[in-house]
Amino acid sequence: MQTVLIVDDDPSHLKIYSWMIERGGFRTVPALVQRNAVDLPEAEKVDLAVLDYRLGGGVSAVDIAKRLRSTYPNTPILLLSDLYGMPEDIAQYVSGFVRKGEPQQLLDTIASTLRAA
Repeated sequence: MQTVLIVDDDPSHLKIYSWMIERGGFRTVPALVQRNAVDLPEAEKVDLAVLDYRLGGGVSAVDIAKRLRSTYPNTPILLLSDLYGMPEDIAQYVSGFVRKGEPQQLLDTIASTLRAA
């Protein structure tokens, strides 16, 4: 079973996305962003990461994407956002974009990204 890391600053969003992605047949590992940091499970094998774009506190999604790239260099990152398109500041760090509120699109994008990886 492939593992999806979910990075978000809202515990309820982590639960919702974990449930949804697990129903899609994947194993999930949640990572909660708190203030200026996120604890990434560095010993964990991660096949794909889903990263929320709008994070509270003093850390940005770009900061987290850079850290994900450093920790999991060959792991695709999907950006999840309520924006209508890929923000330019993070485009170079991520493999794809999914708009929030489209659960089937998220599952389809996870599956197709993992197949391509």
